[in-house]
Amino acid sequence: MEYPQEKVLPQGYNGSKREQVEQMFDHIAPTYDRLNHTLSMGIDRCWRRKALKALRPFAPKQMLDVATGTGDFALLACRMLQPDQLIGTDISEGMMEVGRQKARDAGLENRILFEREDCTALSYPDERFDAVTVAFGIRNFEHLDQGLAEMCRVLRKGGHLVILELSTPDRFPMKQLYRFYSHVVIPTLGRLISRNDSAYTYLPESIKAFPQGEVMQHSIARAGFSQVTFQRLTFGVCTLYIATR
Repeated sequence: MEYPQEKVLPQGYNGSKREQVEQMFDHIAPTYDRLNHTLSMGIDRCWRRKALKALRPFAPKQMLDVATGTGDFALLACRMLQPDQLIGTDISEGMMEVGRQKARDAGLENRILFEREDCTALSYPDERFDAVTVAFGIRNFEHLDQGLAEMCRVLRKGGHLVILELSTPDRFPMKQLYRFYSHVVIPTLGRLISRNDSAYTYLPESIKAFPQGEVMQHSIARAGFSQVTFQRLTFGVCTLYIATR
């Protein structure tokens, strides 16, 4: 099945969506963390903590963080959940190099590995992990169904999937406020801080096109997961999905 967001591409780059997203994130890696926290006004930290608290009762020992970026979610997972090992994967070496430095600075380099992987064709064996997470990266998948199926494959039976993704509010007045923020504020701040015109035009477009709520819930279930639930956070600006294999 093809999804609308799979056709949304960053501007000014060449190749497949996967290749264009990789080039874009390599380019914005040095300013990504600063801009990410600025655009969310720091609320993204609360979203991450809430997502990881959902995994705490299961005490996962082997974790995979897909589309790990600069490793913010992976580092927080190590601190909060204390897994034996966490592997963060991404297609952008530029983003992961920032993550590796943060892990070294935090003294976590022996517990977090950063590995370049294609989310639609992971190199790990079946049932390798107790928990798989994706924070703010799944909308960048070139093929969503393949990515979900791969995460299901590498997750052990009874293991858990946690997805955090930005979404679009659908109720007044947040819907109207968010429309202005995403179309005016995000591109302007993105251009000023990252010096990249396309990355933060792509961001709101990819959020708008991404399947949300019940549609995403059905996609996760179709990939082989059960007990799929979702919760809208901060008036629908972010959505948390939790599922079991």
